[in-house]
Amino acid sequence: MLHAGLVLLVVVVALLTVALLTAVGLLQRRLIYFPDTAVPPAGSVLPRAQEITLRTEDGLALGAWYVAPTGADRGITVLVMPGNAGSRALRAPLARRLAAKGFAVLLLDYRGYGGNPGSPSENGLIADARAACAYLADHDVPAQRLIYFGESLGAAVATRLATEQPPGGLVLRSPFTDLAAVGSRHYPLLPVRLLLRDRFPVTELIGQVRAPTAVVYGSADTIVPPEQSAAVAAAAGGPVRAVSVAGADHNDAALLEGTELIAAVLDLARLLP
Repeated sequence: MLHAGLVLLVVVVALLTVALLTAVGLLQRRLIYFPDTAVPPAGSVLPRAQEITLRTEDGLALGAWYVAPTGADRGITVLVMPGNAGSRALRAPLARRLAAKGFAVLLLDYRGYGGNPGSPSENGLIADARAACAYLADHDVPAQRLIYFGESLGAAVATRLATEQPPGGLVLRSPFTDLAAVGSRHYPLLPVRLLLRDRFPVTELIGQVRAPTAVVYGSADTIVPPEQSAAVAAAAGGPVRAVSVAGADHNDAALLEGTELIAAVLDLARLLP
């Protein structure tokens, strides 16, 4: 027989475990999404940027920035889908470098980011990306002259969008195989796969994408293991080029706006019709 004190201890531990898992289940999106809730005026960050509004299928009005080319116009637009933190202001250096190479750039901010209404979720982020794509279509940007650029979590958004509305090309920067895989790395004591509501299954979807794809990642990434990014490249359904940036960590400048990253976009652009 179990001693009464031991039984009580087991019950208390069980209740505490249930309470902890319940709290994690309810609050998990705060462990996933880290938005900056305000952004400066576009012109103070990117002098040629235009403030635009995206309309989502569920009725939200989202602020975003459109940046015209400053170099010789290639007639190609890059739709940037950011990672899980910050705002479009943090992607301004990337937009500046792409614009100098002749690309138009749309910097998306998801719901709950950069002063936008709503709360982020997997379905919500996909809806926001669809709204950006619809905006570009309404402004006569043909799909075959459009590159989706997804950064980290945004790579999952871009991959999903590419299965629905194929672009001319796809750039995945530091993609994970699925959110549970990277979550398990950072929260090893939690049953992440059991609790996770937002899945973002990149390798499950990337095989459906036939557009030319570039996968760029850092060999020293401490957020998304580089082997996960390499696995995404290996699972691609179309022509793919994998670029490992030696010694680069997840948020290093080399992966935010570096020469090898920009070169990967340029190489991909040459494959567009």
